[in-house]
Amino acid sequence: EVQLVESGGGLVQAGGSLRLSCAASGFTFDDYAIGWFRQAPGKEREGVSCISSSDGSTYYADSVKGRFTISSDNAKNTVYLQMNSLKPEDTAVYYCAAASKSRPLPRVAYEYDYWGQGTQVTVSS
Repeated sequence: EVQLVESGGGLVQAGGSLRLSCAASGFTFDDYAIGWFRQAPGKEREGVSCISSSDGSTYYADSVKGRFTISSDNAKNTVYLQMNSLKPEDTAVYYCAAASKSRPLPRVAYEYDYWGQGTQVTVSS
């Protein structure tokens, strides 16, 4: 059974940091790309970042470039999203997802095969 379990969300003040984790199981981790998406109330789901587990290539949305860092620990089948200099507009439910097609890096939701349940990130001003 495929599982993606996010953790690390919470409430933080603007300018603060959080690190999200996505623990994966039930598929060959090294063959997949793992992405982070977010969805704020009343808004569409937005792609934030993704990483190829096979070659480590990464993608970042312009809105988070320079503030967020995605990384992968293949030994633990876990992907992390380090979020620094958080802003109130980063407030959303953050989801991780897995895509069997990793080249080119998948950037949109329909390219992903499996999804986690989400974790809430709230940034107060």
